[in-house]
Amino acid sequence: MIGIKDVAREAGVSVGTVSNVINRPDLVSEATRVRVQSVISRLGYVRSESARQLRAGASRIVALLVLDMGNPFFVDVASGAERAARQAGLRVMVCNSAQDAGEEADYVALFTELRVRGVLVTPADPAGRSLAALRRQNIPYVLVDRVAADADACSVSVDDVTGGRLAAQHLIDAGHRSFVYVGGQAAVPQVRDRRAGALAALAGAGLPAGALIDVTTNRLDVAAGRDAGARLLGLAPRPTAVFCANDLLTLGVLQSLFDAGVKVPDQVAIVGYDDIEFAAAAAVPLTSVRQPAAEMGRIAMELLAAETSAAAEGGGPHEHRQIVLQPELVVRSSSLRRG
Repeated sequence: MIGIKDVAREAGVSVGTVSNVINRPDLVSEATRVRVQSVISRLGYVRSESARQLRAGASRIVALLVLDMGNPFFVDVASGAERAARQAGLRVMVCNSAQDAGEEADYVALFTELRVRGVLVTPADPAGRSLAALRRQNIPYVLVDRVAADADACSVSVDDVTGGRLAAQHLIDAGHRSFVYVGGQAAVPQVRDRRAGALAALAGAGLPAGALIDVTTNRLDVAAGRDAGARLLGLAPRPTAVFCANDLLTLGVLQSLFDAGVKVPDQVAIVGYDDIEFAAAAAVPLTSVRQPAAEMGRIAMELLAAETSAAAEGGGPHEHRQIVLQPELVVRSSSLRRG
């Protein structure tokens, strides 16, 4: 492998000058900088992050572990986190647990081996075993799209109870009195909280809890939504309104209804959650509860950067914060009856 000494020898400068060109180019004259960069390019030199980490005593790498990179919501979270990381001089390694606790544990083991600076994580394991592993290794972490159960960690989340209430209240105000809630398993906090918000809206309108029929899915993706839509079509009497725990489920339900010739919203109104980019571009533009995903990622990264900087500087105990953002209902055609 080409090393920094090879670059220095070829460029006729010291190793320290090459290091400055890479890390502090403002300290090097333009002519020297151009000559060294030309040699770096010609030789194909790649800086060793592990060597840099040993010299600096801290990694620049932050890990982001999300539930499902197939969900555009998490892509937006990653985008917000990455922009904030760059401003803090950090780099982000994005990993996908695929909603699997075993995959999550494997990635956490990798993070500890690499001694990453910190971790942003949306846990797949309800028991939090992976988080315990991070604590044992003194690796700071911030929960994303989750509320920290105690004051031992920072978290950034959205008030999903309010979000569920917004969705159901909108359907109630449109005159609906029978509802289906399409959600994943109740062990997922967001699924549980959004349902609780919907039930609160029903209770506030004097409707019984039985007016909300649960159609449970094993996953939170389009395929699971199509399956839920097929089951919804078999209900008798068929409810007139559907609230889905996320937009991917909503798109799947919408496909099933279209295939069956059911008119949306005239026969069945639909409201989703997340307001991903595809929501507005659907065959029938989807009403959805918007989460500030990119802002969530940005704030989480800023919290992690502050915590890791304080630790590196030997400061006092970090004050953990639990930040809860507010959702917003975005109304489109899928829930508005015509005429």
